[in-house]
Amino acid sequence: MSKKIGDYEILFHWSRLDWLFEDKKMEAEFYDREYWKGAMPAGVKIDANGSFYVSVPRWAPGIPATVNEIEVLNGKPILSAYPSWAMNKINEPNALQSVLGWEIDEANRAWFLDQGHIEGAPCVDGAQKIVCWDINSNSLVDSIKVPNEIASYAASFLNDLVIDNANGFVYIADSGIFSDPLEGGLIVLDIDTKGLRRVLHQHYSTQDVAGYWFEIAGKRVWQDRPNRTGADGIALSADRKTLYWCPLTARNLYSIDTALLQDFSTPLGEIEEAVKDLGDKGTNTDGMGADDKGNIYYTMLEGQGIGIYNPETGAFSTLVTDDRMIWVDGLTFDNKGHIVFNNNRLHELLGGELDWDNEYNLIVWKAFVGDDVKSYLYYHLED
Repeated sequence: MSKKIGDYEILFHWSRLDWLFEDKKMEAEFYDREYWKGAMPAGVKIDANGSFYVSVPRWAPGIPATVNEIEVLNGKPILSAYPSWAMNKINEPNALQSVLGWEIDEANRAWFLDQGHIEGAPCVDGAQKIVCWDINSNSLVDSIKVPNEIASYAASFLNDLVIDNANGFVYIADSGIFSDPLEGGLIVLDIDTKGLRRVLHQHYSTQDVAGYWFEIAGKRVWQDRPNRTGADGIALSADRKTLYWCPLTARNLYSIDTALLQDFSTPLGEIEEAVKDLGDKGTNTDGMGADDKGNIYYTMLEGQGIGIYNPETGAFSTLVTDDRMIWVDGLTFDNKGHIVFNNNRLHELLGGELDWDNEYNLIVWKAFVGDDVKSYLYYHLED
């Protein structure tokens, strides 16, 4: 039976996350202290060999490893530290401390965006960084510190990134959640020079909307106060000419010409004036992505699914929605015609409201988007 656009299915599901531990003491503490109640899968990725990975940010105590490969044992998915337990050692600034968003590029290199914060505490110097890891050779390519003057060690919340190897740039969304007002913004990395520049700092397009209090499946997030999160989802067009982003606690999508960002001499005011408001998506959004055909995909928190933005028509449309898609977080491409995304009930998990007997608390899905559809990363290799 032929696939139809929007057909979807479950790839993996958990009631709670489990790990393949090397350290028996760590394993005992993880279960005895119920650290698994704070373990939330976030950025799901797939490498060139078809292996699946997931990030687990260290927002709660006792997270064994912040980047993990998904292995299937006896029919059940279980996590193993990636690229090693040593590279996930807590309180070691050179190791991965807390990864939320990341990317695997067309050269099969992982770009880890290390938030640096452990359980929300301010970063120690060197912990907040961008780490490039070669999956093929299992070796470190580079580690670039994101200093306090680029992203405040106290206020920053490095959320996600996109990679432009064709022109040599990385673009980062900083949600800036640990301050009031928020310190949202975008960060540009010149890969060759390792130069970093912060733009759109506390610009309306990177900040939360005042008084915006959203619901998922009829439940307010949070119960006692509104969630407040700045620039979050970020995507790069296939031709690398347009950067898209959105705050989480807002519904509008924004864009800018990347040529303005690549020239570090462009005045900050000129960048602010060049921001385009693309309109209301009809939902707020966490993760975003882009394919090699020019389409922009966005997770729908209020809409409980995945939406698509068509830059040619300016239209927003729903690809897939399901009542079980509660807090749809990140998305990626398997380059076999599907997007892959996860939902993690973030607000319920962190709020201590999950039914741990539910085998479908945490889900990784795939949805068909077209036989020849791939990630934005592969556009320049074939065109």
